[in-house]
Amino acid sequence: MTTYGTIPTSSSPSGSTSASGEYIARAKDRIKAGLGARRPWKLMFDFRSLNFAHGFGDALTRLRYNAAYFRMNYAIIVLLILFLSLLWHPISLIVLIVMLAAWLFLYFLRDEPLVLFGRTVDDRIVLIVLSVVTIVLLFLTSATMNILVALLISVVVVAVHATLRKTEDLHVGEENAGLMTGPAGSSA
Repeated sequence: MTTYGTIPTSSSPSGSTSASGEYIARAKDRIKAGLGARRPWKLMFDFRSLNFAHGFGDALTRLRYNAAYFRMNYAIIVLLILFLSLLWHPISLIVLIVMLAAWLFLYFLRDEPLVLFGRTVDDRIVLIVLSVVTIVLLFLTSATMNILVALLISVVVVAVHATLRKTEDLHVGEENAGLMTGPAGSSA
């Protein structure tokens, strides 16, 4: 049996290099899968699909439906607005980037539970600690008002788009159908 042109995967001389390469490959796959949930920008900003809702109930239905349908696009918009608001506060921007890296490695891209000093740390504890550390560090950079204003602007932009965007031309797959239902399983 010949093995010309094959790359051995299990008999690598340095196990840590292959493990870190595998971790990076898994991280890339997860990021691509997350960005794959993004809807096309052309569909999101189709001006023929923008009009006013017929009432408050219709506006809430549109808001709920579009928030679930365009959630990845809206997350990108919120992060972009937050990033732009921190351009004039480079220390805050550095803190945000460092904390984003911490969130990616400690929370989003982990396959196994986090183990510290031989004890398994619950995901809720990791979530709470990362949230508190992120908030405290961003408040210590004295960009609190910029962050709050950026988040307020983001919420307004997302809410305005979600209430103006018609939902008749949007088709939801089965994986997102649970997000579109109201209480008692009635469709929204």
